[in-house]
Amino acid sequence: MDLETIRQEARAVAEELITTAQMKPGQILVVGCSSSEIHNSKLGTDSSQEIGQAVFEALCACTKEHGLYLAAQCCEHLNRAVVLERAAAVKLRSCYEPVCAVPWLHGGGSFAMAAYYGLEDAVTVERVQAHAGIDIGDVLIGMQLKAVAVPVRVSQKMIGDAHVVCARTRPKYIGGERTHYAEDPEMRK
Repeated sequence: MDLETIRQEARAVAEELITTAQMKPGQILVVGCSSSEIHNSKLGTDSSQEIGQAVFEALCACTKEHGLYLAAQCCEHLNRAVVLERAAAVKLRSCYEPVCAVPWLHGGGSFAMAAYYGLEDAVTVERVQAHAGIDIGDVLIGMQLKAVAVPVRVSQKMIGDAHVVCARTRPKYIGGERTHYAEDPEMRK
């Protein structure tokens, strides 16, 4: 698998999701990624440091350009913990509590490992509540999204040989038949 093609495919998915989800600077984009699935191996069986690094580089550049925080979900061996910049952990949750775990190729995964060593002042936390997410290779990112996740269909359905699923989130609808809803309640003043 050509690494430049992987970078381009990952970037295309991120750009489309960010646009469709109308993400705003300072929000979190969580990504779970199986490098094994990208190069047509069974999930968790054939991690590739090069593929994880290529996906990270593409998504890190994209999120920075949009003023977003990238959160990299680890694999099940680290209970799907998340790597992100300490500044995001402090700013967005009065402090996501850091944990003592460093992802590596066979315990956390190549993508999370690339994020841990590639992000500025990275920390690992147990979970986040991201505004949108990309699941590359059916790694199950749902636990890292805010309460109401909405599927986003993107035109790039695969990265390499890995299936891609995206989601955005929205605030909960509450009330009853007399309730009026704003498209984005956070924008009302």
